[in-house]
Amino acid sequence: MAARILHVSDLHVGKREDAAVERALASFVGRIGPDLVVATGDLTHRGRRAQHDRAAAQLRALGPPVVAVPGNHDIPYTFPARFVRPWAEFERVWTETQPVYRGDGVLVVGLNSVRPWRHQSGRLRSDQLAWAGERLAEAAPGALRVVALHHQLIGAPWRTRKRPVAARNRVLAALLDAGAELILSGHTHQGAVAERHEFEVWAGAQPGVVVATAPGLGQPRPRRRGEARGLFVYDADEGDLRAQTYVWRDGDWGLTAVRRFPRGAGALLS
Repeated sequence: MAARILHVSDLHVGKREDAAVERALASFVGRIGPDLVVATGDLTHRGRRAQHDRAAAQLRALGPPVVAVPGNHDIPYTFPARFVRPWAEFERVWTETQPVYRGDGVLVVGLNSVRPWRHQSGRLRSDQLAWAGERLAEAAPGALRVVALHHQLIGAPWRTRKRPVAARNRVLAALLDAGAELILSGHTHQGAVAERHEFEVWAGAQPGVVVATAPGLGQPRPRRRGEARGLFVYDADEGDLRAQTYVWRDGDWGLTAVRRFPRGAGALLS
C-alpha cells in the first residue's frame, strides 16, 4: 500500500500572483501524479470572496482531491465580519474548516488553528485534539495517518518572528499519542522537516512521527530574505516515508533534498 501527497501552503492569492508558477505547478502535478493535495492555509491574502474563489479553482484544477485548512490570512480583515462570520467564505468553497479525508493508504485530519482575535499566533483547544485522536483511531490498518494545520510545530534555522502553535509541546504530545505519523503545517514561508527521534529522547519502542513545515507557494514579500518559494512531496509505503523538498528556480520546481524516515518503531532497512 503506497501513497503520494503533495503539500503546498501559503498561496496568498490576491497578492503578487505569478501565472508562470501556477502553470508550472499544474505541469509538476501531471509529472509526479500525487494521490492527494494538502494545502495548509493562507490560501488567500485578505480572505476576500474573489480570492477564495481563485485559490479554490487553482487547487482543484490540479486534478487530485484537495484537503485544505484555513490560515490566519483566510479570514476577513474587516470588522465586524472577522469576529461575526470569520469562516463564512472559507466554508463556502471548502465546506468545513476541519476536513477529514479517507483514501487508499492514507487518512488526513485537518485542524483549524486560526483564532480571529490573533493576527499571527494560533491555538488548538483540547476538544480539537481529542476529536483528532478519535478520527486518527478510525484509520484502516497500514494507512498513513496525517494531521494538517496552518501554524507550525517546528521552524527553520533562519530567524522568523512567527511563533509556533500555542502550547506546542502539549499539541505535539497529543498528536503523537493519538498515532499521527506525519504532521503538516505552513505559516513561516520556510521549509523544515524533523522526525520524532531527532528531538525527543529515546525511551523504548516509540513510533516515529515526521513533522514538516512547508515553504510558501506564494511569495507576497519577494524581497524579504529567508522566505522560500517551494513545496513538499511525501511518498509512503509499508516501511518508510520519504519527504522531498522542491524549490522554485529557473522557471520550474527543482528537487533540492530527499529525506527518508522509518514508519513505526523500527529502524530504516537498507
